[in-house]
Amino acid sequence: MKILVTGTAGFIGFHVAKALLERGDEVVGLDNINDYYSVELKYGRLRELGIRKEKIKEGVKTSSTRYEKHHFIKLDLCDHEGIQKLFQGEKFDAVCHLAAQAGVRYSLENPHTYIQSNIVGFLNILEACRHNGVENLSYASSSSVYGLNSSQPFKTSDTSEHPASLYAATKKSNEMMAHTYSHLYGIRTTGMRFFTVYGAWGRPDMAPMLFTDAILNDRAIEVFNHGKMSRDFTYIDDIVAGVLAVIDNPAQTNGAWDAEHPDIASSKAAFKIYNIGNNAPVSLMAFIQTLEKALKKTAVKKMLPMQAGDVVSTYADVNAMKTAFGYESKTDLLTGIAAFVDWYKNFYRQEKDLDVSA
Repeated sequence: MKILVTGTAGFIGFHVAKALLERGDEVVGLDNINDYYSVELKYGRLRELGIRKEKIKEGVKTSSTRYEKHHFIKLDLCDHEGIQKLFQGEKFDAVCHLAAQAGVRYSLENPHTYIQSNIVGFLNILEACRHNGVENLSYASSSSVYGLNSSQPFKTSDTSEHPASLYAATKKSNEMMAHTYSHLYGIRTTGMRFFTVYGAWGRPDMAPMLFTDAILNDRAIEVFNHGKMSRDFTYIDDIVAGVLAVIDNPAQTNGAWDAEHPDIASSKAAFKIYNIGNNAPVSLMAFIQTLEKALKKTAVKKMLPMQAGDVVSTYADVNAMKTAFGYESKTDLLTGIAAFVDWYKNFYRQEKDLDVSA
């Protein structure tokens, strides 16, 4: 298949593109390489895909030096004409849309950024699929959509109408926009609600990176809600396995769908929502202890109250993924954290002397 993967300078997008390339697919990667967090980390990911920093030019395809079937284009999702031109020229078989403005807490301070990237940008992807015959669209949603819902484990059939942050609201909006395009234009859309993804090449604004950096540099880590929180931490390899299964199996219509008692996660249109998670929540304090063990160093903890926009716990019901694709998470926290720490130490040790343009 020829697949557009958006967000390939990002954490999940990078890993998905790499997995697709290694199994032989043709991948066009797209990213605007914004400065929400370290652009050097983003260029580092692209370098792993064979995309050289000095070769990147806005709106121009760059060829990979590592993968024959990979090209990258620096382009903003909000560039409607640029997106349309890309689709017209490439004739994609499928689109995996993973680019977005991420981060719950950042959305409290920069709300307009989320509307532009996550709403306007997603609309441009939908319109490009509509006008260029792309019928297979998978896209990143988030466990954040469950918001104030406290019934756990979170099921895709549960209500998700009470988001606790603007970020979550934009992701819920994406799901509704996708359904509209499935219903009106026959695009097969699948939303993937990711649960607390961690691993090599992770985001610096998330707990594993924040805590590791603080612990190794003798700074206190910020522990919100006094540690009384839990997350369904999911290792990146398990997320990628789920994403590839979704790409390979576009959404189907649900012939048993009942308009009087509607299933939120499916439709009479070719529309589907899945949770992709570990199905095994871990308390925040247990996560910190596992990280301390891997780092062989005790964290100094600064206990803080709950932060606005956050939720106490997440827990993914992945039965729909298991039934449809035989999916199950295979990486336990101790193994995943050990692998992450090995990558972290290696990458940041090398980065001190690294020419990121190489």
